[in-house]
Amino acid sequence: MIAPRAAIVPAVTPPSSPGRLMTSSHAGGVTAIEIDGIVKDYRGLRPLRVTALRVARRERVALSGLDAAGAEVLVNLINGAGAPDQGVVRVNGRSTADIPDAEAWLASLEQFGIVTTRAVLLEGSTVAQNLAIPFTLAIDGLTADVLERIAALAEEVGISTAMLDLPIAQVGADVRLRVHFAKSLALGPDLLLLEHPTLGLEPAQTPAFAADVVRVCEVRGLTALAISNDQAFIQAVATRALSLVPATGELVEPRWWQRWFGF
Repeated sequence: MIAPRAAIVPAVTPPSSPGRLMTSSHAGGVTAIEIDGIVKDYRGLRPLRVTALRVARRERVALSGLDAAGAEVLVNLINGAGAPDQGVVRVNGRSTADIPDAEAWLASLEQFGIVTTRAVLLEGSTVAQNLAIPFTLAIDGLTADVLERIAALAEEVGISTAMLDLPIAQVGADVRLRVHFAKSLALGPDLLLLEHPTLGLEPAQTPAFAADVVRVCEVRGLTALAISNDQAFIQAVATRALSLVPATGELVEPRWWQRWFGF
């Protein structure tokens, strides 16, 4: 679960210009995520630094070069759960520093869908009951309305009906990830943050999950920032790929991304 704000919690198009820094939005689009000169000391080997990042609305950007701890910190800086030591983070034009209190922060979270295995699943409850949590706390004896919403959400993310009545502890990593994905979509966000989503997957399971992420983003018109070091996932999902240079905070286009597009 996401901790309170006071805590620090947690068809592909080719790149427009190979080899240069890729930090600006495409085609002058409206910026969904904007990062300028952030520095965050999180007791790692070095502080997290990001010099500049722009993600346009409906863009799917993949960011590699962060470990699990760094990815968690960046996600929490973007969703406002933590504040940078230096620099500015803006989401849909609003600085996270301008969120006045915990109530406003909780309201601001509605714009985010966060796919992270750090989120808690109820191991003794069924897949359906876990999917119900965004809609109701009464997960025993689910109403027809909630069951209908669960079924639609499960179908959207590729969870079969046969899985819904199984305890979450009995399903594999692929289904668990799709439960996280479904829960991130439940309240209708417009910005999807994926935090090393494929770490627990078998390589053979990645293409189907990536295809579902692309489909959902396109149908819903979502902006997506995927933090991942999984090259296959990035190639399948991203419209733009960036890699963080930890020492400087620069974001550069990975060489393999250029080769992928024949440069």
